[in-house]
Amino acid sequence: MVATRIWIARPEPGATRTAERLSALGFEPLVAPVLVVAATDAPLPEGPFDGLVVTSANALRQASRWHPLHSVPVFAVGARTAALARECGFTSVKTADGNAADLVGLVEREVLPGASLLHVAGEDRKAEPEASLTRAGFRLTSHIAYGARAVPSLPALVALALARPSTLTGVLHYSRRSAATACELAIKAGYGGAFAALRHYCLSADVAAPLARAGIAPHFVAGQANEDSLLAGLTSGF
Repeated sequence: MVATRIWIARPEPGATRTAERLSALGFEPLVAPVLVVAATDAPLPEGPFDGLVVTSANALRQASRWHPLHSVPVFAVGARTAALARECGFTSVKTADGNAADLVGLVEREVLPGASLLHVAGEDRKAEPEASLTRAGFRLTSHIAYGARAVPSLPALVALALARPSTLTGVLHYSRRSAATACELAIKAGYGGAFAALRHYCLSADVAAPLARAGIAPHFVAGQANEDSLLAGLTSGF
């Protein structure tokens, strides 16, 4: 029996980790990121800081290079980011339940208003949790640690698969930016119809938004913005 083939469009190093999970579930992963993560190498803002707010694993990987921060309490958006923080050597890690609102609530419970917080993020970030933390009276400094650059063209493996639609079943979308980029590259390469015909599995409604604008109805949108929920939706259909 031929394994169901699923395209993983997210950047590395997450794409390879997801591929391992897909393989263990009996799927055939097609690892072909449409975004490449690159550090900005911007200098770290001057502290001291009472807390480090992290909403992105890629941002955390950059922050882990700054050893003076390892003793600063980390407020992580979810369990995966929190686990990575501990692996990177941060000694005090608090975990929210997976979204920006939960993260704001966690900080408000743990830190007094007026405290100085450093939010390490990527170039393509949302207004939250920065806006709510600022309104709550925290002194927030944002540091852009990395950017995601779109690849110049649709990956060759994906183009080949879309040219033979029966060889590719679905695609996993982990961010609004990667979903939009995958769609744009497929259309530009002349495979817009084949791309739309795939089963699209999205980490959240926000991730699915660019597909909706392109007239593509997602096959599944995770109820919780984490990989476990996304993969549960994938496996339930097979």
